[in-house]
Amino acid sequence: MAVTIRDVAALAGVSPSTVSRTCKNHPSISRETKEKVRRAMAQLGYEPNILPSASVPQSSQLIGIILPPSSRNVYENAFYLETIRGISQFCNGREYVSTIVTGQDDDEILHAVRTLAKDDHAGGFILLYSREDDPVIDYLYSEGLLYVLIGKAKQYANQTIYIDNDNLLAGQEATEYLHGLGHRRIAYVGSEYTMLFSAERRSGYQAALAAHALPLIPEYCIEVDQVSLDSNEPFQALLKRPDRPTAVVASDDILAVALERVCVQQGLTVPEDLSIISFNNSLFARITSPQLTSIDINSFQLGIEAASQLINHIENPNLMATKIIVPHSIIVRGSCQQYLPE
Repeated sequence: MAVTIRDVAALAGVSPSTVSRTCKNHPSISRETKEKVRRAMAQLGYEPNILPSASVPQSSQLIGIILPPSSRNVYENAFYLETIRGISQFCNGREYVSTIVTGQDDDEILHAVRTLAKDDHAGGFILLYSREDDPVIDYLYSEGLLYVLIGKAKQYANQTIYIDNDNLLAGQEATEYLHGLGHRRIAYVGSEYTMLFSAERRSGYQAALAAHALPLIPEYCIEVDQVSLDSNEPFQALLKRPDRPTAVVASDDILAVALERVCVQQGLTVPEDLSIISFNNSLFARITSPQLTSIDINSFQLGIEAASQLINHIENPNLMATKIIVPHSIIVRGSCQQYLPE
């Protein structure tokens, strides 16, 4: 079996990211630690796969910002743009260079990450998403590359630095808000179940229903992997039910906008016929009519915290993996109202 970077780290008594940076002769690693790592590499016969590059100035460190695989939709989501703005602002202040890694599928992204990882200026990566069984995370972890996750870690949780909201609590509070307005038939519309933020918000929604002894109706819980404003059969089916919900928790403002469009098509009015609360407090929430009540998850701050933690671990390579929760808040607008039974 081939010797891995983790075998070297275990023998040297350091973290895999320290081994990776020793291979690149990173100045943040002390001479003593470098010598210890190099002795372990020699003992195990480990051959690093590092290619020199002059793509950025010698004094700069390069941070890769990885977006989820998508052909189009991800680039229209204001959450990613705002998070990238936070990352970039912090990196600029610390004189780090950031670059975007995108792709239509996992293979494209992995190819780009492998190429970037060979750059001797590569300091680490920030993933703007968290999902189950992610081959990109498997690669970063197996190679001992430093990365920060925005979202809850599912793989290698104890060794992963992650920045997140309390999405379970946020989903519960969104549902409680609708319950407080008198709604009892409350549905949930979210992203595909592999995206952990949506799965957590759905769990919070279900917890709130259970707390008030409300039935969990499977047909009230809809998850979609892509949103098309021209074809929304799941939303149409939900709103045509004889027991259609009077309120919906949507895991993203874009989903809420798509749902509003279906309401218009079916002659329903928001909030008179359907109250909607969503997430992200993006531009979409503010330009709809009525404007969306939305949970602000502080995307900009998520980006700042992610960049701060990554740079802190680059410059202090033996720190323990950090977990940070960024608070959220409900921004009340006009898309929800008191439910008055007929």
